[in-house]
Formats: sequence, C-alpha cells, structure tokens
Amino acid sequence: MTTSATLVALAVLALAGGLLYYIFRDEPMGPLPEFRKQWRRLLRKEVTFYSTLSRSEKKRFQDRMRYFFQRVKITGIDTEVTELDRVLVAASGLIPTFGFEDWNQYPKLREVLLYANTFNRDTFATEGEGRDVAGMVGGGYMNGKLLLSQQALRRGFANAGRDNTGIHEFTHLLDKADGDTDGIPDYFLDHQYLIPWVEMMRGEMEAIQRGDSDIDNYGATNKAEFFAVAAEYFFNRPAAFASKHPELFALMERIFHQDLDGDGGVGTVAQRDPVANT
Repeated sequence: MTTSATLVALAVLALAGGLLYYIFRDEPMGPLPEFRKQWRRLLRKEVTFYSTLSRSEKKRFQDRMRYFFQRVKITGIDTEVTELDRVLVAASGLIPTFGFEDWNQYPKLREVLLYANTFNRDTFATEGEGRDVAGMVGGGYMNGKLLLSQQALRRGFANAGRDNTGIHEFTHLLDKADGDTDGIPDYFLDHQYLIPWVEMMRGEMEAIQRGDSDIDNYGATNKAEFFAVAAEYFFNRPAAFASKHPELFALMERIFHQDLDGDGGVGTVAQRDPVANT
C-alpha cells in the first residue's frame, strides 16, 4: 500500500471512529436539580413503597430521584406532565433498583414519553383502533425511550391491587440489561439461582394457564412478561405475594436485592434459603 493510500485509509478510519463516537456518546446532562418539598409530599401520599422506608432510606430515595431527573427527560404526548406524573415515573424506575448500590441501572434511557391513555403499538396513535398498549420499551429509532400511559401510570400507584404499569416497564429495562429481554435476569441474580428461577417461572406460568394462580394471566404470555407481571405484584403487594408464593418471592428478593417481607434476610423464607435447602 502506498503512503497516500495509507493516509486515506487512516483518514477514513478516523472519520468512522468520530461518527461512531458522535452516535453513541453520552449526552451531556443538565444541572442536578434540588429536591422539592412538593415531591416529598407526593411521595408520602402516593407511593406506598416510599412510606415504608426508614428516614435514612427516604433520604437516599430522594437523592436518587434528583439524579433520575437530571438524566431522564419526561415528555407529554398530547397531555400535560404534572409534578405527580414526574414523581410517579421516577418512583417506577427507582423502586426496582433501590437495592442496588449504583442507582443508574438504565444507562441507555434518556426520555420517558407520557401518553394520555393507551396507544397503538405500531403507530403510537392515541386515537382510532388498536390502542391497547399502556406501556412499552422503545426500540429502533425509539431506542432510549420508554413509553407510558399517564392514566395507567397513575392507576398503578392509586389502587391497592397487584398492577403497576410503570414498574412493569422499568422491569423490562432491567431484564434487558444483559442484552436479552427474556425474563432471566442473569445480570442481577447469582448463577446458582438461575436454574431454580427458570423452573419456578415455568411452574407458575403453567399454574396461571390452569387457573391455579393469582398472578395476572398476562404473566403466562412469555417469560419476559411473567417477570414483569410478577414484579408488579412483588412491589405493590409484597405481604400477599410472600404469603401465597414464598419461594418465588424469595428469589425475587435476590433479583432485586431487597428484603420486602421484613424477615431479616434477602431471599429467605423464615430466615432460611428455600433454594439452598431443597
């Protein structure tokens, strides 16, 4: 190769490298916002998970909320984004990651799009037929975005049931951390518990199909949806979940690194590891 050809090749490589850096670089973040008193009032009133935390844990939750708002933009699509909506979106993302030392487990998330109601999966239309989606993780040109129905978001925190669309969609993002949205969170779960988790999922999905489980029927769609549906139940009604599904609950404590049944251990039933003792 001649000197001139070499120089041209190096120039092309440099341009390609610069283009890749431009495409995949981290976008600059704005200033870290101050925590508002209104956010604290809304958390106390609307987010049961927050109200159960100790004083120091509440402070940590508040600090993580500030970093969430610094990194993630919340945009209304034909609807106004209120402070309640902002707090609930942040809580939806922070609750599943609260047990992790590093709060930011959503490195690719840059924006949450908030729709007034359900929308079309293919066109994202908010009017007409086919509007049956309350939330989804964006892909393709929508990569880095999370789409949520404002109505479903609010309903998930307002009722005392097992459903929470915000937590559901953020769980999908966590599931995707290892590269695959497959219901097997091997990025967060110790290897020795992966096979028990898969077997437990399979058994519970079969129970749903038979009508022998109180976990929502949508959980039988596939493993990814089972994980997200179970996470809704796990965080919204932990006492009921632990009572009816103790071993499944224990494994989910290990996935999320949180002791939600207050038995003094993460991943234990009556202070014992049910998987290790089988």
